[in-house]
Amino acid sequence: MDLIDDPREGLNSPEFSVTEISGAIKQVIEGEFGHVRIRGEVGRVSRPRSGHVYLDLKDDKSVISGVIWKGVTARLETQPEEGMEVVATGRVTTFGGQSKYQIVIEDIKPAGMGALMALLEKRKKALAAEGLFDQGRKRPLPYLPDVIGVVTSPSGAVIRDILHRLRDRFPRKVLIWPVAVQGARCAPEVARAIAGFNALTPGGAMPRPDLLIVARGGGSVEDLWGFNEEIVARVAAASEIPLISAVGHETDTTLIDYVSDRRAPTPTAAAELAVPVRHELAAWLDSQEARMRVLLSQGLSRRDQRLRDMARALPRADTLLDGPRQRLDRAGEKLEPALISGVQRRRVRLADVSGSLRPSTLRQRVGQERRRLNEVAARLTPALDRLIAARRDRFESRARGFRPAALERDRARKADAFAALVGRLSDAGQRQTRGWRQRIDALDRLRETLSYKATLARGYAVVRGDGEVVTGKAAAQKAARLEIEFADGRVTVGAAGTGPTGKATSRKSGEKPPEQGSLF
Repeated sequence: MDLIDDPREGLNSPEFSVTEISGAIKQVIEGEFGHVRIRGEVGRVSRPRSGHVYLDLKDDKSVISGVIWKGVTARLETQPEEGMEVVATGRVTTFGGQSKYQIVIEDIKPAGMGALMALLEKRKKALAAEGLFDQGRKRPLPYLPDVIGVVTSPSGAVIRDILHRLRDRFPRKVLIWPVAVQGARCAPEVARAIAGFNALTPGGAMPRPDLLIVARGGGSVEDLWGFNEEIVARVAAASEIPLISAVGHETDTTLIDYVSDRRAPTPTAAAELAVPVRHELAAWLDSQEARMRVLLSQGLSRRDQRLRDMARALPRADTLLDGPRQRLDRAGEKLEPALISGVQRRRVRLADVSGSLRPSTLRQRVGQERRRLNEVAARLTPALDRLIAARRDRFESRARGFRPAALERDRARKADAFAALVGRLSDAGQRQTRGWRQRIDALDRLRETLSYKATLARGYAVVRGDGEVVTGKAAAQKAARLEIEFADGRVTVGAAGTGPTGKATSRKSGEKPPEQGSLF
C-alpha cells in the first residue's frame, strides 16, 4: 500500500502491514544515517561459527547493537574486545526480524593512545597469568648456529644491518621470510613465518634454522601494533626454535619481547647476540690450546718425577729373589734325606707285616675255615629250604592281594626314581671326578714347580761322580767318571764313559738316574 493512499471508509489513517512499516522505518533510518562514526565502549562480544562478529557499543546511558560481517572481520587491524573504547565507522540500519536498529561496522579502531595502552596492558596481564612470560620456559640461545632464520621486511634497512653485522662477526647461512612489518597483514604474516620455520624438517632440502630473529625498525605504537597482537605472542611462545625479538628501538616494547627467549634493543644487537666474533673465538681457542699444552707438559713432568721417586724406593729385582732362592736351596737339601728316611720306614713296616705271613700258617688257617664252612653248609641247606618255604607262603599270600596294574605303576615309579637317582649319582660322580682331576693337575703342576727339572731348564746342571752327587771341585777331581745332567739329557765324561773316538757318551733325559742330585 502506498503511504499516500486514501484511507478506507470510516478510518482516519492508512493501514500498514508489519513488513511494510518495518521497511519504511529502515528506509528512513538508512537515508538519515547513511554513514556514521560512533565512539563508545565495546560491551558484549559474540563470535558464532559463521565468522561474523556481534557486539554492543555503549556509553553511560545507551547501548546500540553492532555487527561486523565475516569479510570485514578478516581485514580489521584491531579486533574488538570487551571493555575496549573504540571508534566504529559504518552505517545504521534496522533488523526487522527483532524490531531493533543496529550499526553495520565497516571499520573499528581504538579511541586514541589511552585505549591502545589499556588494551596492551590487558593482553599483557592475561598472557602473564598463563605463564608465557616466565623465565623458566625460555630456552638458551645456541652458541654458534649453522642457519639463522630472519622474519622481517626484505626491502628495509633492518635486513641489511643484520646481514652486514653477521658478515663482520661470523658469516652464517641466513634464511629470510619476508613479511609485512606494519598494518593489517603484519600479525598474521609474522605468525605464519614463525610457525613455518618451526615446521621445517631438520636435515631436509630446506634446512631448519637453529635460531630465529624477528626484527623491525622503530616506529609509533600504531606502527608496532602488529607485534602486540595475541596471535604473534602465542606463536612466538610456542616456537621450538630459540627466538630473539628485535622490534623497534631500545625504548620500544611489544608483547613479543616478553615471550621471546631473548630481547635485543636493536636489530644490529640481535645479530651480535646470535653469533660470536670469529677472531675473538680463534684467539680464545689459541690461548686454550697453549694452556692445555702447558698443563699437559707440567702433568707429564710431575708424573715422571713421581715415577722416579717411587722407583728409587723399590728394591732391586735380584734382591727380591734372594729370599725365595735360599728357601728353595734349603728345601732341596732336605728333600733327599726325607725321601730316603720315608723309604726306610716303609721297608721296616713291610718286613714286620710279612713276617707273620708263612705258608704253613696260611694252610692251617685255610683248613680251619674250610671245615667251618662245611659245617655251616650242612646246616644251611635245611635252613634255606625252610626259609624259602616260609617266604614262598608269605609271597603267595601277598601276591593274591597284589594287582598287576598297581605293580606296574609302582615299578614304573620306582624305575623313574631309580633313573633320577642314577642321574644324580652320575652327575655327583662326574663333579667329584673333575674335582679330583683338577686337584691332581694342581698337585702335578706343584710337583713340576718344586722339581729340580724346572731349575735345569733355566741353565743349571746336576753333576754326579762315581754314582754320588758332586758338590765341590775337589770331589769332581777325585771322581774317575762324571755324569752331567742337563734339561734335555745327560752327558758322561771320563774314562769309563769314553768310546774309541774319545767322545763322551750321553743318555736321554727320560732315563732314571741312580740317585737324586743337587742343583748347581
